[in-house]
Amino acid sequence: MNATVEANFDDVPVHLGWYIAGFVDGEGSFNVSFRPRNDYRNPWKVSLCFNVSQKDKVILAVLKRYIKCGTLRSRPDGVWYYEVNNFNAICSNVIPFFNRFGFFSAKKKRDFAKFILMANLIKNNEHLNQDGIQKILTIRSDMNDGGKRRYQDRDILIRFRQQLIPRDYTSETAEQAVKI
Repeated sequence: MNATVEANFDDVPVHLGWYIAGFVDGEGSFNVSFRPRNDYRNPWKVSLCFNVSQKDKVILAVLKRYIKCGTLRSRPDGVWYYEVNNFNAICSNVIPFFNRFGFFSAKKKRDFAKFILMANLIKNNEHLNQDGIQKILTIRSDMNDGGKRRYQDRDILIRFRQQLIPRDYTSETAEQAVKI
């Protein structure tokens, strides 16, 4: 496990820190994504992401300045998008910032707590085995009210399991090998 040096947020004006937390409470999102990878040692790259989108770029630039990481970009529809998907930045900046300036709503508190649980699993390399993947899938199941999922839990587990079994198995056999 790599030690993470947390950013220092003593320079963030308290009123602004709480404003950012309130804004993110209503507009932000904490997510985990699974991306299929053929060039990766596991069939899925598991990535955490924090993001906020708005038509007004100014508040997103304030988030980037005070959270001290992330990228800001515009979409073709005129919406601006602030995101942090670098794992080290999530652990050293995003999580400590929102631990210091917490959320008011029960839903965002719950999603953030689950985000931290998943970050700890990844930090401990548990996302590299099937049990860890199952834990992450269970944790994410009710985050962001279910959210949009490109890949269903079952598909993620089947693909993970297929990598662990001989190539001469058929997808039917692999599917039977995964107890879902």
